[in-house]
Parts: sequence; C-alpha cells; structure tokens
Amino acid sequence: MEKQIVIDGNLINDIPSFYGELNRVFMTGEDWTLGNSLDAFNDLLYGGFGAIESNEPVTLVWKQMEKSRLALGYEVTKQYYEEKLLPDSPFDKEHFREKLDALNKGEGQTYFDILLEIIAEHPNITLRPIH
Repeated sequence: MEKQIVIDGNLINDIPSFYGELNRVFMTGEDWTLGNSLDAFNDLLYGGFGAIESNEPVTLVWKQMEKSRLALGYEVTKQYYEEKLLPDSPFDKEHFREKLDALNKGEGQTYFDILLEIIAEHPNITLRPIH
C-alpha cells in the first residue's frame, strides 16, 4: 500500500508556517528541521530522510489546499521576493527582480505555484487536494 502523508492547510498562513507544517508532518523522529527553503522542500520530496524513503511512492494529501493557495499567494510571494532584494541579501538580485516584476505584471508564479511545480517534478509523489 502506498504511503500517505497529510498536510493540514488550516495550519498554513505564510511561508514559515508552511515549513512548520512540513516539519511537523515529514520530520517526526529527526533531530533537525527543514529551513524555509524551496530547495529543502525539493530535497525532502526526493526522500532519504524524514518521512519519505528514497523515491518511494507517496500520496501527498493536502487538506484545505485552497486556503494554502491564498495564504501563499501574491502578497506573501511579493514579500518573499522583496526580502531577497534587500541590500544585505546574498541572493541573485537580478533574478529576484525579474521574478518580482513578472509577479507584479500578473505573469509570475506565486510561492504556492512554485510549490506545485516542485511537487510535479517528483513522479513518485501523487498530490491529492482536499478542499
């Protein structure tokens, strides 16, 4: 039987609470937690630590997914990009300026859209939204 992991969208209000939920669900039994990083989320889905063994088939049940979509939408994404553009930020400012410009034009991805894209890149993960 395929492993099932349940994310509770009612607990997601912003980017830090999204990673808090991931740590609650995926990292039980680990002596460390994921940072607030899209790369960390991607690595988590490959498995080998946390709740997923390497490339094992998993159904990711996302309760209240629409609430998460709204919580990780335009405003949160805009703030995320703006933080990457702060003067002391070590990130590629040109890259994030382009992302912010696209978002402001209504052409860019929200943080939620990026998460869905990452999930889709993992053939072992089946996403099952529950509204």
